[in-house]
Amino acid sequence: MPDDDRRFVVIGGGLAGLASAVWLAEAGRDVTLLERRGQLGGRTHAMRADLVDDVPDNGQHVVASGYRNLWRYLTSVGTRQYIEFPKRSTLRWPDGRKTTVQTSGIGALRTLFGVHPDAGVLDRLRAARATIRLGVQALRQPADLADLTTEQWFERVGMPATAREALWDWLALGIAAEPVSRESARVFANVLATGIRLGLRHRVPVTIGYPTVDLGTLYISGAVKVFEERGVTVRYRTVARRIVIEDGAVTGVLLADGTTVPADAVICAVPNSAIGGLLDDLPEHAEIYAAADKLGYTPIVSTNLYLDRPLGTESAFEGLIGGTGIIDEVFDRQIMHGRRTDRAWLYCLTTSGAYEQIHKSNDEIVDEQLALLRRYYPAAVDAKVVQAQVVKMPKATFSQVVGTDALRPPQRTSVPSLALAGDWTATDWSATMESAVQSAARAVDLVLSTEG
Repeated sequence: MPDDDRRFVVIGGGLAGLASAVWLAEAGRDVTLLERRGQLGGRTHAMRADLVDDVPDNGQHVVASGYRNLWRYLTSVGTRQYIEFPKRSTLRWPDGRKTTVQTSGIGALRTLFGVHPDAGVLDRLRAARATIRLGVQALRQPADLADLTTEQWFERVGMPATAREALWDWLALGIAAEPVSRESARVFANVLATGIRLGLRHRVPVTIGYPTVDLGTLYISGAVKVFEERGVTVRYRTVARRIVIEDGAVTGVLLADGTTVPADAVICAVPNSAIGGLLDDLPEHAEIYAAADKLGYTPIVSTNLYLDRPLGTESAFEGLIGGTGIIDEVFDRQIMHGRRTDRAWLYCLTTSGAYEQIHKSNDEIVDEQLALLRRYYPAAVDAKVVQAQVVKMPKATFSQVVGTDALRPPQRTSVPSLALAGDWTATDWSATMESAVQSAARAVDLVLSTEG
């Protein structure tokens, strides 16, 4: 039987910490959530754009239909209905060409086997063969896959240049936030294998969707409501310094102000960039710190452009192909959210693996993004920027380059009442929302299993 007097502490108010606290509260436990900032959400939250009276996000998100732990979390906080899965998307080239990409049903197979306007019958056959090889090798991975980049893997299976340009390169970039020339093939293969298994198990192919509300509404507001209803204590601007462990058991969390929050179990749900010092009492802390450091960081830059006119987009999110190689997608928030346009049209651009862009000024980034849009959308040539927001995240995710696959630590530690959570811990996914909440689900199960 559970001990009703046990005190559970969650460190970190990002998505992994929110999910951990919500599910512990659902289990009827006494929960305290410690967040070092003045708001919850971590690297996922909404902002304000006062000039246009709008609530954009600090970075645009997409989700996959296979995110089963994420659906559980959204159901717990009452926002599952705010995810939509479109049936098609659009790819654009700088010379004005475009193609429609089917993201569900039989049309999705055509997408996998080549939708490039220049792809002939032979290219499509080669793409089909290479795609099958990718799937087989993802499920039964070659021994040297961890030593290859995704680009080298594509070359090995014979993926044609047209198929890479129209789909595979930017799909891999979106999954791991790294260019295919740097990204670990093992990371991409693991995600591909997970998608295949989920599709076979549930007879539904994995497809891509997007939120129809801001990230604060999607991830945070419902969690706060759960906390209020179930008596979860949230302590903002509270900096944890060390998890106190005595005689092989957690006893509390030492704070920066010198006080200690009593605890019988702790879930440490902080990014790899913030783990240092927290686990000093844990016997294996040196190995975890070393792994966190070696994983490194990948920068992402998000730009919210409020324009005085529409671009003429046809889909909620559109891929820009053959450009500078840094922009992943352009998101039309009018289509996604049904937002009003009496003040401006909002377009969100995401730069994954933004190693060069992260060092530029906000004005330079805005000018660069607007210039790129003008290459793809004729309506953007005379467009004026009403307001722009640039969000730089130098440590947006852990780095998923060659050599990092085996570094991610498990949620279980040598102290049963202490578990780790966060997208950088070992899960079935890369650095995604699903990875964060899957780690939370495992961490919650671990600390609850110590009862009785």
